[in-house]
Amino acid sequence: MAPNWQLPEGARVHRVGFRVYIEDTDAGGIVYYANHLKFAERGRTEMLRAAGISHARMMQETKLVLTVRRCDAEFLRPAELDDEIVVETAVVDVSGATLSLKQRLLRGETELSRLEVLIACLDEAGKPRRLPAELREAIKKFDGINNLERVNHG
Repeated sequence: MAPNWQLPEGARVHRVGFRVYIEDTDAGGIVYYANHLKFAERGRTEMLRAAGISHARMMQETKLVLTVRRCDAEFLRPAELDDEIVVETAVVDVSGATLSLKQRLLRGETELSRLEVLIACLDEAGKPRRLPAELREAIKKFDGINNLERVNHG
C-alpha cells in the first residue's frame, strides 16, 4: 500500500527547506529517485536537531544509533535542478525501540514524494534498545519548537 499523508489529529509537522543542486540530478536535470531518500534523511535529522537531539552526541554518550528499519516511498512528481523543496516530517507513533514517521517532499504546494519510515534504536552490536529518555522527552516537547506547526489532517 502506498504511503499517505493522513496524520493523527493534532500531529505536528516539522518543515525544512533545501535547494536542488546539480549533484542531486541526472544528466537531464531531474533528481535521481534515491536522492528523495537523502532529502528525507536530512528532514529527519533536522527535526531531531530542532528538538535538541544530536545524533553525534547520542552516539557518543549512549552508544546508541537510530537507523531506518523500513521505508515505504511513493514518487509522485520529479524534482528538478534549482527547485526549492520542503521536507515535512511528522512523528506518528513512538514505541519502546522505534519511531514511526510520515514524510513528504514538496515543491510549493506540489507533492513530489511521500514516505512512511520506521526508525529503530540499536546498540553497538546492532541489537534493539529502548529509545533514550532524552529523545522521548524531546518528542513530547514538539509544541515548543518554532518551526513546527499543528496540522489537522485526520
